[in-house]
Amino acid sequence: MMRLTRRYRFAASHRLHSPALSEEENREVYGKCANPYGHGHNYVLDVTVEGPVDDNGQVADRMSLDRLIRERVLVRMEHRNLNQDLPEFASAVPTTENLAAAIRAMLLEHWTLRPRLAHLRISETDRNTFDLEVSAS
Repeated sequence: MMRLTRRYRFAASHRLHSPALSEEENREVYGKCANPYGHGHNYVLDVTVEGPVDDNGQVADRMSLDRLIRERVLVRMEHRNLNQDLPEFASAVPTTENLAAAIRAMLLEHWTLRPRLAHLRISETDRNTFDLEVSAS
């Protein structure tokens, strides 16, 4: 088995806020990220696929992978307010953990590529990086 990781970047804003909590509780749980005006990140998304090397010497068709990521993730998230513009966050707090799970769902729903989706890594800052193993595709 061979793994390939491709890196993508997008900018988006969000506010970490749960309607089930008071403003004070939101500040306690989410700190400065509960700012009523929101804030933005320059996210870095690493997508890892896994499979055998084909007759062309590749584990994946990179152009097809890039197209899928662009159409299913980047176009939907680039320069968007995650709270307001993505239905996935109508009832979920757009933490980066939840963002990783939403991206996994977006990809698996339309996954037709030969290698399997193996792993997602998303960084929101230099200090915060989240890894999500994908168990099935």
